Amino acid sequence: MLEFQLDPRSGVPFYRQIIDQIRFGMATGRVKVGDQLPTVRALAVQLKVNLNTVTKAYKELEIQKILETQQGTGTFIGTVKVNVSAKEKRAKLKSICEDYVNAAAVYGITPKQLIDELKKYEGESK
Repeated sequence: MLEFQLDPRSGVPFYRQIIDQIRFGMATGRVKVGDQLPTVRALAVQLKVNLNTVTKAYKELEIQKILETQQGTGTFIGTVKVNVSAKEKRAKLKSICEDYVNAAAVYGITPKQLIDELKKYEGESK
């Protein structure tokens, strides 16, 4: 199951971050067809956001047929296959790298030190 996390510093609206996390979860196989998502209320409470934020994300994904909501049962991952483009992956990687380089710089850690540490994780998957 997905562990949703929002980054208020990213400049990306929260509803968009929720959408992106669901799409990336599908593209990477972390969530599969038929998996149930948290209710709008439960996710809003978990993320400490307005109900409308989660509703907007879920509705947009329903329009794209990525999610299916069954009244009284819940919201589920639909059967539409989600592919993340190479361009989208590069943009996400760039964003992640910028965040880590900036956070590391605060502690005096250089990009080379980050690279050396990341190499230790090669071949590992979570």
